[in-house]
Amino acid sequence: MVNAVKVYKKTAPNGKITVYLGRRDFVDNATTTEPIDGVVLVDQDYLKGRNLYAAVNVTYRFGREEDEVMGLNFSKELQLTCQELPLTRQDVKATEVQERLLNKLGGNATPFFINLPENAPCSVQLHPGSEGTAKPLGVIYELKVYVGENSQDKPHRRNSVTLAVRKVQYAPLDRFSRQPSTLASKGFTFSSGKLNMEVTLAKELYYHGEQVRPSISISNNSKKTVKGIRCSVMQHVEVTMTNSQFTREVAGFETKEGCPITPGSHYHKEFTVVPLATNKTKFGIALDGKTKDSDANLASSTLSRDGATNDALGIIVSYSVRIRLNCGALGGELVADLPFKLMHPNQGQAGAGCNKIGGPGKRQESLEFEEFSRLRRGQSVDDL
Repeated sequence: MVNAVKVYKKTAPNGKITVYLGRRDFVDNATTTEPIDGVVLVDQDYLKGRNLYAAVNVTYRFGREEDEVMGLNFSKELQLTCQELPLTRQDVKATEVQERLLNKLGGNATPFFINLPENAPCSVQLHPGSEGTAKPLGVIYELKVYVGENSQDKPHRRNSVTLAVRKVQYAPLDRFSRQPSTLASKGFTFSSGKLNMEVTLAKELYYHGEQVRPSISISNNSKKTVKGIRCSVMQHVEVTMTNSQFTREVAGFETKEGCPITPGSHYHKEFTVVPLATNKTKFGIALDGKTKDSDANLASSTLSRDGATNDALGIIVSYSVRIRLNCGALGGELVADLPFKLMHPNQGQAGAGCNKIGGPGKRQESLEFEEFSRLRRGQSVDDL
């Protein structure tokens, strides 16, 4: 049986430049970031002494395009890197997909690797709240390959290739080992004693689609009665451009099981909640893929490198389990938040599986080319 390896292809409108990518997602594991790798095929007669360049731009849109009036812009575009691509194959170690492409495309094709800055933000999109918004909110990456006299030349749409790529963050290996817990208590006016609650999680790191199981212990040493409990997973989003923060509930339920919790009694219970992007129609929820993707995951937790503060332009995402105890109209609520990480699992060494198409004796895989402009809705994050 012959297995096909998908390769994304896009050609400039003038037909002189074609770029091939084996994947559209490039992984940051909080230690290193995979380079953007691919193969470019250029018509040598078209160059006429000019050079071939590749630039990675990031667009940071923090407001709706339809709200831009009188020259007010809610987006910022930055060029992260720009480098000249070799016109001949140099002494570089190409990936297996690149090797197969080079053998198929001939001598005018050359491989390339583009390294992103360490502090480059992750690709995150915020749901605009309506499907009619022209451009998505969030951080969007573009790879642009063009011909010019120098890197400062402004590329024309006709003689350049623009491809949308994403920088995604995966959980680093052997970094999260602690068991999170928090303790909250509440006293009441004109009433002695306190209501105490402890919330614990079995682990700090959870993967997308995995059940989060908070365990709560309540000691009611007050004279108030707990009438209900709400368990939620909260997504906390910080938009660094506008220095604004907001919170969205991505999963939750209410229960009266075991209630009322009367004065002097104790209560212990383990809840199960699964944070999913099923309510992605709510404005502001951060996703890791296109807002129209049927399987778009919630955005992964943002990790900084070696504990450093992430002050780069971007969107910082974090998660917490929130437990609310309802003590009635006069008693108010006791609220406890316990942070945790929500990420994609690391599949071992970064890039393993993305660029390999078979080991010794397994070279029967063929290359299947897909036009890059045809956006697939079946999968948001490529399997590693």
